[in-house]
Amino acid sequence: MKIVIAGVGEMGSHLAKMLSGNGHDITVIDADAKLLAEVSSLADVITVEGDSTTFSVLRKASVRKCDLFIAVNHTENDNILSAIMAKQLGAKKAIARIDNNEYLEPNNKEMFINMGIDYLFYPEKVAAQEVINLLGHTATTEFVDFSGGRLSLVVFRLEPNSSLIGKGASGFQQEEVLNYRAVAISRDGETIIPKATDTFMVGDTVYVISRHDSVGEAMALSGKSNVRVSNMMILGGSRIGIQIAAALQNDVNVKLVDYDADKAYRLAETLERTLIINEDGRNTEAMMEEGLSNMDAFVAVTGRSETNILTAMLAKRMGVKKVIAEVENMNYINLADSVGVDTIINKKMVTASNIFRFTMSTDVLAIKCLTGSDAEVLEFIVKPNSPATKATIAELDLPEDVIIGGIVRGDKVSIAVGNAQINAYDRVVVFAMPSAISKVGYYFN
Repeated sequence: MKIVIAGVGEMGSHLAKMLSGNGHDITVIDADAKLLAEVSSLADVITVEGDSTTFSVLRKASVRKCDLFIAVNHTENDNILSAIMAKQLGAKKAIARIDNNEYLEPNNKEMFINMGIDYLFYPEKVAAQEVINLLGHTATTEFVDFSGGRLSLVVFRLEPNSSLIGKGASGFQQEEVLNYRAVAISRDGETIIPKATDTFMVGDTVYVISRHDSVGEAMALSGKSNVRVSNMMILGGSRIGIQIAAALQNDVNVKLVDYDADKAYRLAETLERTLIINEDGRNTEAMMEEGLSNMDAFVAVTGRSETNILTAMLAKRMGVKKVIAEVENMNYINLADSVGVDTIINKKMVTASNIFRFTMSTDVLAIKCLTGSDAEVLEFIVKPNSPATKATIAELDLPEDVIIGGIVRGDKVSIAVGNAQINAYDRVVVFAMPSAISKVGYYFN
């Protein structure tokens, strides 16, 4: 697929690296020659220097021949304009990053579609929604619903008192009729598709596909109990922080801490039921005075990964039960995980999940790029006469790094086992490693 990316800041660079690694033909546009040089040293891309809102630069980037145009400039208006222009010049699909929730309202969204933009994405909104979702499932490190919530991906770290410790991974799925099954284990930075010879160990991060009515049962295997969040503290009056506070302030006692006095005053006017505190979150003494140790949850979403990790470590040490940190520096993700941060939020991964499905040759309903793993979880609708409909799962000869987790057929939800037969129009949730992403769509197309 020929893909043009407008804007090579952190997000554009990450997308260029990820998509070129999947065999796509990538062209990147930016006015900053230094940024173009950096991205070309990281990925196999063609670079075009210039303003992506000008016809001459878009033509130079051969936008008229591209299958997908992705606008991720720093400025929202530039993204909208360049996506419209690219579509008018002949791009098959054009998508744009935005920073305004108003644009996503149904009537407004339709206007952008009429102007030629196929998809608008707001990374901060999706990241905020992930945090809100996780606060309802505090025993998990990630929680994703598929098929309208009928199947869920539950991710948790095994505590020393987990009933799974020392057991073989095959014992997790012995019964013919399952309520949930482990589809992967992450250990020491490596992701393992579990086999009969694999054994669960303390500290493993386990990825489980579960029926909706069995999520609680699956989460109990972690050895960690779910906690009701009544008091929470948010560090950082960022777009993510504001959206979390706005969504939860009527049901939870929320404190939002920001070091910028002017911003704190503005937030106090906007978030009427949130207590706004003007303080530096790195000041340990001040954070203790504001009641950090009494919080059920702590969410660090400042613009600095280092600050978020350090304050999350402090919150964990003070006994806060659920600690979430935004970590945008990809090099720090494993560090944050190793020092005990419960959940890591990363806008690049959120954006990748939004965009990656546009690059698939098969129709993908949803895709989730996992923060603690290179793997992806995908949801397909099975096409009539596709290979998946012609044999049982055990007989499909799936790639080694692919595992089918669950099947939704109308109102019937089942966890996949070897003798299960997939039918046309079933929804299937599939866990796949990077090596198999390009191959997996074949089975359902």
